Amino acid sequence: MKKTALYNSHIDLQAKMVPFAGYEMPVTYQKISNEYESVRNNCGVFDVSHMGQICISGDDSISLIQKLTVNDVTDLNDNEAQYTAMCNNDGNIIDDLIVYKLNDKNLLLVVNASNTQNILDWMKSHQDNYDLNISLQNNTDSLIAVQGPNSRQILNEILNINLDIKFYHLMQTQLYNDNVIISRTGYTGELGYEIMANHDTIRKLWNLLIQKNVMPCGLAVRDVLRMEMKYCLYGNDISLNTNPIEAGLSWIVKFKKDFIGKDFLLKYKSSKNQKRLIGFRMIDKAIPRKGYSVLFDNKSIGIVTSGTHSPNLSKGIGLAYIDNQYNKIGNMINIEIRNRLMKAEIVKTPFVQNTSIHS
Repeated sequence: MKKTALYNSHIDLQAKMVPFAGYEMPVTYQKISNEYESVRNNCGVFDVSHMGQICISGDDSISLIQKLTVNDVTDLNDNEAQYTAMCNNDGNIIDDLIVYKLNDKNLLLVVNASNTQNILDWMKSHQDNYDLNISLQNNTDSLIAVQGPNSRQILNEILNINLDIKFYHLMQTQLYNDNVIISRTGYTGELGYEIMANHDTIRKLWNLLIQKNVMPCGLAVRDVLRMEMKYCLYGNDISLNTNPIEAGLSWIVKFKKDFIGKDFLLKYKSSKNQKRLIGFRMIDKAIPRKGYSVLFDNKSIGIVTSGTHSPNLSKGIGLAYIDNQYNKIGNMINIEIRNRLMKAEIVKTPFVQNTSIHS
């Protein structure tokens, strides 16, 4: 089992550690409720160094990523980021990821930890005739996420810099005499930043944040926060068995360009038998879980992919794939939980509104 560079810090903070995507990762530190309140109302910090950090450098960097991803990388200016996905030839999702454009010859991909090797293999299988180099940075670099409405103020104070970065933009700067990338991105729905640098720099920054009483947060609360925003989790809501259209990610699919999987997605887009990933809120007191059946008028119409208790709503919430003909806000559905049909309602997402994400 791999350990991130912050492993000893997690142990010192008495985090509960669990295996996740080949790493020993903190799932909780204190109470999930305390971590949740910190991110939604103040500031929390996550170790996300398990995520794959892949550098692509060379004259053909943009050309390769343009072919492999569904979004349009040519829309990016220097120091901008883009949410996208890589699909296989059948249009199904190999991974969802973020592309960071440093300049015309240098890109950085941050991919899901469980898919890092899959993405590397996929990219290398297509890199012939492209003038570029692909390298994994995880052995030298770490990644943390500072998230919450007070994250900008706190980082400005402790780093003595002006974080005047727009949403999905980044800055390249120096901290502790090291090159650092700070991007205004995250997985919580709040104002936040993700910071990439070498292990020693990230250790120093992590310790400084903890000294300033920024709450360390684990995987458990990260899942609750992303669920409230209807952010997809690979392995649950998206996978090699799903495509971007049915996952509600058609907004990142740019059919004006060529990419792997385009023909299948065009065909799926015009088909009648489609599924959609929807959000639902429990009416009965219950917490939905992955694998539960979804029914409409006693007919099975889909399956739950993610579920949790929303502290903000004080209700169970979930995501599910259902037959698209039933995809209507306000439709009443049932979730089969331990052989009981529990009432729920299809609702508009994100579940939580008016967050600080665009502050």
